[in-house]
Amino acid sequence: MAADFHKPTRFTPSRFDGYFGGEDPAILSRTAHDTASALLSRVRDDPDPEVIERLVAYTDANGIDAIAELWSHSSARSLPGALWRIYLLRTLIRQDPDGTSYYYSRGAEVSTTIDTVVAGAATPVGAAEVVDVADRILRGLFAGDFAVALDRAAAFARVTAIGMTEVADAADATDDIRAGELTRRALRLSELAAELTSCARLWRTDSLD
Repeated sequence: MAADFHKPTRFTPSRFDGYFGGEDPAILSRTAHDTASALLSRVRDDPDPEVIERLVAYTDANGIDAIAELWSHSSARSLPGALWRIYLLRTLIRQDPDGTSYYYSRGAEVSTTIDTVVAGAATPVGAAEVVDVADRILRGLFAGDFAVALDRAAAFARVTAIGMTEVADAADATDDIRAGELTRRALRLSELAAELTSCARLWRTDSLD
């Protein structure tokens, strides 16, 4: 965890799996749920475009650690857990837009589902397009259909995971280290997608707390 939460820090793949801390879990959980609920209610009740843009760009100025302090310990199937995963996905995309667009494109080539339609990335997909998707998904949480935004993020993650798996399979014979790393990242993205899909389902039944 960075000591200065006001400075953006590079979020490496090795830090993708989670954060760990020594605070009282009950206090962390209550704080996470209270802040997530208050923030979302406040913005969705009065969706000021300037406020929404500041929230979308929040981690650009403050770093992902600032968000992690609030929400990263929360259950994957909770409101703060959903918000954390959307911000995390956006950070990963913005830190490597070229790589992300490449893996997404590879996944889109072989995907047999409607995920590419749900994700809504413009074609052909390049670095600018995946960054735009990330920002539009995050805006959708605050000024659109919350569940649809979660479903879009999940679809994007699934397609990217498929692309990573394709590249990993191709690299397996010549670079097993890279293949293993891409396979692990693909698995984590697939897990994240499943978590976001569950959150979308819970939101639609007013059960996402």
